[in-house]
Amino acid sequence: MTIFAVIFFILGLVIGSFLNVVIYRYNTQKSFGGRSACMSCRTQLHWYELVPLFSYLGLKGRCRSCQTKISAQYPLVEFLTGILFLVLFFKFKDILYQDTLMFIIPYAFYTAIFSLLLVITVYDIKHKIIPDVLSFVFGVLAFLSVFLFIDGVFYPHMPVISDFFGAFVISVPFALIWLLSRGTWMGLGDAKLAVGLGLLLGMPLMLSATVMAFWIGAIIGIFLLIFNKKYNRKSEVPFGPFLILGTLIAFLCELEIYQLLNIFN
Repeated sequence: MTIFAVIFFILGLVIGSFLNVVIYRYNTQKSFGGRSACMSCRTQLHWYELVPLFSYLGLKGRCRSCQTKISAQYPLVEFLTGILFLVLFFKFKDILYQDTLMFIIPYAFYTAIFSLLLVITVYDIKHKIIPDVLSFVFGVLAFLSVFLFIDGVFYPHMPVISDFFGAFVISVPFALIWLLSRGTWMGLGDAKLAVGLGLLLGMPLMLSATVMAFWIGAIIGIFLLIFNKKYNRKSEVPFGPFLILGTLIAFLCELEIYQLLNIFN
């Protein structure tokens, strides 16, 4: 198990390096291929400067050529992707020892799903917007998951109507909040994102994810108000990342709303 855990963590680091490329180059008219270069001096990077996480540590966070400070986003996204691949391995590890193919299918699918959500998270934090294209791609994958998986297990089937309720029970209130506040309380992108999240989790888990998102958002918001002078009550804090974090926790722990509320009883 330790060997598998290390392998999947390293795989996550590699994928995280590509996710950084997507985040930086999306909507900039640059292709996702080609040689990587320093953002400041444009010097092309050698292979040993592109080793996920370790190159950043070895270079002490600075470009080898011009000594410009490298954004901490690079190692952070790589590390988080590695952790993501690791925790998803632990979620599905029991299936691996029973049927390798039945492990590969859900593991590949859900790592792709949550990698896309990580891109949306970082992009939303950086630019305060969730691109429609990313929400649409995620929504399509989440829609397919309703037909392909039951509780994370690969089981192609014809879903019932109630399997789609979570998408609308959560997204409609978000859309109303956006409409009534004219976008000052919540962006329409959050409502679009909630459609896919509701399809991915289903009703009970999505309710838990939403409750956790508000709790986490409130805690971080208070923390920023107290310890970060740049923030005040009128500062814009994207809600999408909190919603995605709540989704990940609910998915990994299979935490339904009544279980969540019982924590405080």
